[in-house]
Amino acid sequence: QVQLVESGGGLVQAGGSLRLSCAASGRTFSSRTMGWFRQAPGKEREFVAAISWSGASTFYADSVKGRFAVSRDNAENTVYLQMNSLKPEDTAVYYCAADPRGWYYGDYNFWGQGTQVTVSS
Repeated sequence: QVQLVESGGGLVQAGGSLRLSCAASGRTFSSRTMGWFRQAPGKEREFVAAISWSGASTFYADSVKGRFAVSRDNAENTVYLQMNSLKPEDTAVYYCAADPRGWYYGDYNFWGQGTQVTVSS
């Protein structure tokens, strides 16, 4: 079992930056692929980024490529999402996820509660 707790969300102006953190419980964190997703009001949840267990491979949605960066610290059981050049359309609840059931951009076995990110214009 894995428990995930996100933090770092908030209100930021367009062009600003935020860094989200996801703290994971469980001794097997370092062996799990981790993902970030987001869901805006009235929209479906969408893939944002993912990182392999070692951190050697990262994947991004086209909408955030070049602006967001995913990283992890396996010693601290934490995964991060650095978000730069934020746009109002990045406004959403951001979720951390562990253990993809299939492809890294699909469903995952474990999910956090989410953290709100609001970008004002």
